[in-house]
Amino acid sequence: MRKEPSAGRRSLLAAIAALAIASLAIGARSDASDHRYKDGEVVPLYANKVGPFHNPSETYRFFDLPFCSPDNVKDKPEALGEVLNGDRLVSAPYKLNFKEEHDSKVVCSKKLSKEEVARFRAAVKKDYYFQMYYDDLPIWGFIGKVEKEGKGDPSEYKYFLYKHIQFDILYNKDRVIEISARMDPHSVVDLTEDKDVDVEFMYTVKWKETETPFEKRMDKYSHSSSLPHHLEIHWFSIINSCVTVLLLTGFLATILMRVLKNDFVKYAQDEEAADDQEETGWKYIHGDVFRYPKHKSLFAAALGSGTQLFTLTVFIFMLALVGVFYPYNRGALFTALVVIYALTSGIAGYTATSFYCQLEGPNWVRNLLLTGCLFCGPLFLTFCFLNTVAIAYNSTAALPFGTIVVIFLIWTLVTAPLLVLGGIAGKNSKAEFQAPCRTTKYPREIPPLPWYRSTVPQMAMAGFLPFSAIYIELYYIFASVWGHRIYTIYSILFIVFIILLIVTAFITVALTYFQLAAEDHEWWWRSFLCGGSTGLFIYGYCLYYYYARSDMSGFMQTSFFFGYMACICYGFFLMLGMVGFRASLLFVRHIYKSIKCE
Repeated sequence: MRKEPSAGRRSLLAAIAALAIASLAIGARSDASDHRYKDGEVVPLYANKVGPFHNPSETYRFFDLPFCSPDNVKDKPEALGEVLNGDRLVSAPYKLNFKEEHDSKVVCSKKLSKEEVARFRAAVKKDYYFQMYYDDLPIWGFIGKVEKEGKGDPSEYKYFLYKHIQFDILYNKDRVIEISARMDPHSVVDLTEDKDVDVEFMYTVKWKETETPFEKRMDKYSHSSSLPHHLEIHWFSIINSCVTVLLLTGFLATILMRVLKNDFVKYAQDEEAADDQEETGWKYIHGDVFRYPKHKSLFAAALGSGTQLFTLTVFIFMLALVGVFYPYNRGALFTALVVIYALTSGIAGYTATSFYCQLEGPNWVRNLLLTGCLFCGPLFLTFCFLNTVAIAYNSTAALPFGTIVVIFLIWTLVTAPLLVLGGIAGKNSKAEFQAPCRTTKYPREIPPLPWYRSTVPQMAMAGFLPFSAIYIELYYIFASVWGHRIYTIYSILFIVFIILLIVTAFITVALTYFQLAAEDHEWWWRSFLCGGSTGLFIYGYCLYYYYARSDMSGFMQTSFFFGYMACICYGFFLMLGMVGFRASLLFVRHIYKSIKCE
């Protein structure tokens, strides 16, 4: 009977893996669609977005600024992940046909009104950049410059708009290999004063042959995070983390083995000497240690959600390590997150309901609803608020109504049914908790404990060590997610993730032992909270990063940063809480199996 659920679970995991990879293969675009071009053939060039360089979430449509627009602006159809990423690709005004060169070709001549000059000046003041895609290769550039030299007062600054862009394109036979855009610093328009300005937008195109093969054209972006000085820091981070792990695990293993060995010898001698002798330490509470926790429905739901998020993280790492998330594969990560989260909801339902039934919970349906809402609920509320902010700013970060409907349908037609199916499978698994010791009818009173043994100080101790093992790597992840740095060394990140799990498990086990040794038997919630406390430390790092390491500003960027980071840290809290509790449960079962308890 007991083998069937595990077999079913294995097949469920296999199905999820196959579906996730298949959906990504369909949804995520390959590296540049492998186009070959004839001389003079049109190569697709799309203008994507503009926005303040230091505010990566605050992006706007390219033609929200009064650039030259083509006669018929066509929107490019986009995948779900691209829309979630804030990409809105439209046809660009420049014609970059294959191997056709142009020298100072005029795109259009415009008379900018005072209002348009003011809009451009405000954009230049905020360091606006533009982004385009040429044959799926990214192009970046700034739209203007601020002249500050020798001027102490900001009111004396001069603002200039670039009006001449030069495209340098490398090709290998019939394929585009590389493109870069350079703005001519001498061809500018003065925007300092509020007056009508005549401007002539121009562009130059230069083609040059290269020996770089098409298959390696994205390497230039991948290698930017693998430069020697970057790798040295990453390896220093790993060595730092490994030393932390070895010291911690060695220390804990030595102490716990010695203490437990002494405990086992002592308890064995006590049993031989006198049965009526009063017990002390963790053996004394053997009748209470497996007493089910308070709020068991919430506990089981947190465990289910944590298991789902852990599975999601593992799948994301698998896809990253096989090369799905190469730089500028627009929206692949978002597509993967949405699809895999939807497909793994069955794991949350199975784990939560199965554990809830083991704890003899009376209402498994309510527990299943709580599991479905525990992570999705706060995420949905955060999204509603932030999407409203983005709509008010008229930003591309605001999701269109159609995309919201698609996500809702995924949740309704995939996530919810799988959650229910997982819940039914968990209820029918008929698994028993199998406590090594019988639980007494009435709980023992917990003796008075010093302040540092209460929940909050223990959480602070438990969260600090795992956080110290990952904090160096955190900077690079933040600089990639909330900046323009490219992160591609997923193997190092995966090692750091494994270290994080090991440290979390060990520190939670150690604190659980000390808690039981102090005759405090309420360890269930404590182990979960101590394991998850690293999520709170990561959120604390968000405050440091925002104020000390970044130049983000403005209400929209601030709300996006702290809003979505709160959801991510909450996800880490649930995932690492689950790891901490599972490790503690294994440990507690092991030590109480090793002694005779009536």
